Amino acid sequence: MLVAAAVCPCPPLLVPEVAAGAAQELDAARAACTDALGVLAAARPDLLVVVGPDDGTGTRAYPAGAPGSFRRFGVRLDVRLGEGDGAAGGELPYGLAVGAWLLGRTGWAGAPVEGRGVGESLTPDACVEEGRRLAGRAERVAMLVMGDASACRTVKAPGYLDERAEPFDAEIARALGSADAAALRALDPGLARELKVSGRAPWQVLAGAADGTAGLSGALLHEDAPYGVGYLVATWS
Repeated sequence: MLVAAAVCPCPPLLVPEVAAGAAQELDAARAACTDALGVLAAARPDLLVVVGPDDGTGTRAYPAGAPGSFRRFGVRLDVRLGEGDGAAGGELPYGLAVGAWLLGRTGWAGAPVEGRGVGESLTPDACVEEGRRLAGRAERVAMLVMGDASACRTVKAPGYLDERAEPFDAEIARALGSADAAALRALDPGLARELKVSGRAPWQVLAGAADGTAGLSGALLHEDAPYGVGYLVATWS
């Protein structure tokens, strides 16, 4: 059963070594992520699942200790997803690598950790079903859900300016801040793809995990769109 969740953005720029001289611009987002992971620790889960965007069309499991790296971003920095040998996995996709970095930064020493990568083309129904499966993996499951909102908020954004981006992000912020799983399940994957939203599938996995958990309350800890990309931090508990 899902007992807590933290939703965090997953740009590699969240890692100060990657951001270099621009690192201070995301200090507030990093601080909010630290607070969100504190909510996960306080829930005392039996298992922590880190969910994030991945290549491909389905889902992929990453075991404890799976390695990740920021070397492709010009930084000699390696991470691991919790403690373990990670022998059966592959290298973490960038979103899960950022999640692993957050766990290492905050000194996660609680429940065992495993990862799930979800492909952008995974349908909402498949995401919801995956979330239900993950929530059933232990009596008390927590999730760290990695993903960005639209990348079309300004003319300098990766996807240029799209007038639909700001209202889309506002609805996501409302849904995450109020633990509205139904609103997340209803997200349009086609529109999310057009707006270059990396978090759509991970958020819908969260929505599925919340099925059967009564009384979850949400809190929006951070909302911003630096570089024209929507970054949101929220907790469910």
